[in-house]
Amino acid sequence: MTWWRDGAIYQVYPRSFQDSDGDGTGDLRGVRRRLPYLKWLGVDGVWLSPFYRSPMADFGYDISDHRDVDPVFGTLNDFDALVAEAHRLGLKLILDYVPNHTSIEHPWFRERPEFYLWADEVPNNWVSNFGGPAWTRDDASGRFYYHAYLEQQPDLNWRNEDVRAAMLDVLRFWCERGADGFRIDALRQVIKDARLRDNPPNPDWNEGDDPYWALLPEFTSDRPELQDVIRQFRDAVGEDRLLLGELYLPIERLMAYYASGLDMPANFHLLTTPWTARDVADLIERYEGALPDGAWPNWVLGNHDRPRLASRLPPGHERAAAYLLLTLRGTPTLYYGDEIGMHDVEIPPDKRVDPWAFGNRDPVRTPMQWDAAGSFTTAREPWLPFAADHGRVNVEAQRDDPSSLLSLYRRLLALRRTEPDLRTGAYRTLSADDNVLRFARGDTFEVTIDFETGAAALIRSAHGPDRVNEW
Repeated sequence: MTWWRDGAIYQVYPRSFQDSDGDGTGDLRGVRRRLPYLKWLGVDGVWLSPFYRSPMADFGYDISDHRDVDPVFGTLNDFDALVAEAHRLGLKLILDYVPNHTSIEHPWFRERPEFYLWADEVPNNWVSNFGGPAWTRDDASGRFYYHAYLEQQPDLNWRNEDVRAAMLDVLRFWCERGADGFRIDALRQVIKDARLRDNPPNPDWNEGDDPYWALLPEFTSDRPELQDVIRQFRDAVGEDRLLLGELYLPIERLMAYYASGLDMPANFHLLTTPWTARDVADLIERYEGALPDGAWPNWVLGNHDRPRLASRLPPGHERAAAYLLLTLRGTPTLYYGDEIGMHDVEIPPDKRVDPWAFGNRDPVRTPMQWDAAGSFTTAREPWLPFAADHGRVNVEAQRDDPSSLLSLYRRLLALRRTEPDLRTGAYRTLSADDNVLRFARGDTFEVTIDFETGAAALIRSAHGPDRVNEW
């Protein structure tokens, strides 16, 4: 059994995890300092959001040098020290790999323009995920380049063999420095239609919805040629490293990506499924039923792009969410701070930094709440403000409290490690009514979650009513 099937993954947003040099922004030395906490918590893999050289138009997802660390986060030596410490503690390190686009300040944009998608005139109706047109005129050449996101993030042309060679070398570079796997950003958009055809209108779109979805992205995402690209990713990293793909796709389309070499196409459906027993049960059944033979499931309840779990759910349901995430069959991904119940933080207009016009992601990216003193940084102010409740919602306040949310996460993670049925046992729905979902894991455990009250229990079914944790 590979480590990622047995284990749990924890997402670290480096800007907000721990500052080591007092500039108000988290860095790689800070992440290294906090690795013992992640070992204590009981996770197995640490996924780092981008730390590469970048002008930070999109906070690291606009990369100007794929093979270096941005000075904000430290140096390559700091990265090497982080890898060494993670491996010493028995933790795996997963890096964000961003193949779809670069920064407009990447040397390739001027020196290798054929690496990007160009047109003499705007050729179609494609729009940017961040709002507005997806074709921008380059003043230097007078031509238009395509960008699925910000105009500072031109898309690479993956139909160009030199692009493929250069970007596959990026994977090899980080493998040689010790990376244990990669989370592949914006994967569904890497290949675009060769004929640049118009996207069709979305008949279900309503005025006021995200304007990106006014068109169905038929010719800008999920193209069949993408499968060949993923096979090249696999060849570049080898069989032993994890490949986790960011793919916001319907379940039936998600499944196609197991065949091309992804270990796990990321399953984000819990992020948007209504929080009811019937809806969640239906999702689990559909997802489990769609998995190809031998494919391994995974579950996500929070990430750096979506409202935080504690803000999205009814008050007091954070414990029920922990039970759900950590007892379903498959690999769970935790988002930093969800284990202590961090909420979205209201960001004053003058403090907002997120460039996305339609939705502000700053509230979910605020500094990790380590203690009441704000020990994330020694700076007068962090890059984003602390939550108002950080004085009581923090690791220090919960670490030694057996009734805390943090203690519950740690107990459940420990149970997953020691109980084979919680890692690999079959999932079976026992009942789902208006409020309560009951399911079994293997022959050993039954899980009950009340979606009305937020109560939950894990029962060792093979030994009578011995509750592992009380409601």
